[in-house]
Amino acid sequence: MTRASGREKRVLVVEDEPAIAKMCARILGAEGFEVDVAVDGESAQDRLRRNMFDLCLIDIRTPKMNGIELYQQLKDDCPEMTNRVIFTTGDVINDNVKAFLKETGRPFLPKPFTPDELRSVVRAALALSSRSRSGIQ
Repeated sequence: MTRASGREKRVLVVEDEPAIAKMCARILGAEGFEVDVAVDGESAQDRLRRNMFDLCLIDIRTPKMNGIELYQQLKDDCPEMTNRVIFTTGDVINDNVKAFLKETGRPFLPKPFTPDELRSVVRAALALSSRSRSGIQ
């Protein structure tokens, strides 16, 4: 795995809706993040094998491999990465999705979300991830 040079944090956005992916990339890029976009779980897996990311923003409903399946793969292949996941979904009323989100304990953004909500959840997730990596509870 390679890491971005300098102090830039890397974020992988897994999103099949072009407008949402573009908005996330623009907002996070303006916040100083290096952003990579994958349109489905399979292409996200490929990027995760080749690169180190500080955070993954994963849509639960993507083609080929959905966000739940991608998260399960992360648990098997790279369990430390599961602590750096934020989910997005337009399907928060589905009982299976609700149960999954509760089980993981990971933050999520219900769609549609605002730029401020995106910034806020990313900052909080990065701060939490930093504390857990340094052993601070």
